[in-house]
Amino acid sequence: MPDYNHFKFENAGGIARITLSRPKHNVLNIDMMEELNNILAIVQADADVKCVVFYGEGKSWCAGVEVGDHKPELVDKMISVFDSLLQNITNLDVPTIAAVHGSCLGGGMEVAIACDIVIAAESAKFGQPEIKLGFFPPYAVVRLPALVGPGKTIEICTSGKIYSARESFEMGFVGHVVEDDVFSDAVDRLVEEIRYCSPLIIRLNKQAVKMTQNLAFKDAMKTSNNY
Repeated sequence: MPDYNHFKFENAGGIARITLSRPKHNVLNIDMMEELNNILAIVQADADVKCVVFYGEGKSWCAGVEVGDHKPELVDKMISVFDSLLQNITNLDVPTIAAVHGSCLGGGMEVAIACDIVIAAESAKFGQPEIKLGFFPPYAVVRLPALVGPGKTIEICTSGKIYSARESFEMGFVGHVVEDDVFSDAVDRLVEEIRYCSPLIIRLNKQAVKMTQNLAFKDAMKTSNNY
């Protein structure tokens, strides 16, 4: 397995574990996102993978996207690479888990909500504060309405407010909140529940959920029964 500059990657026992590792706060830059896209291609091609877990090393899970990559000469490439990253996470055939501790802000929060499941330590913080820097969160405005509704999406994206893990859970974009001292164990238990299932059936279940969204009930049931 190749060495990576900004990640620790382990793929064993059906579980792909990807750890963001760019001091101090795992802020995403273009090189880091390109590296992650390469890792995701490896994961997607592995038929034995049952689940992908994203961790963060250090004090933060991911505090956003590098401000320097918003410069005029870099911004088009940054947007293209970031869009590809979010699409690659969304298109993974197996469940994706964001195991979030510390700060999860801006583009980091967008990566987290691109995952199927967000499990957060009690001390985790979420938000889209880039509006205060004059930036726009394009993925958040698309993804959040399905998770929290349009009103809360507007609040999140236009206030720049930072939310606690509990507030985020109550709004609906965080699925689980656990105390910090049992966070790792809670993530492991969730992963183990998935790991004991068939990789084929896992894929079929996720595909069925995605394929039946936005369909009328009769059509959704017909589609689901075809699996």
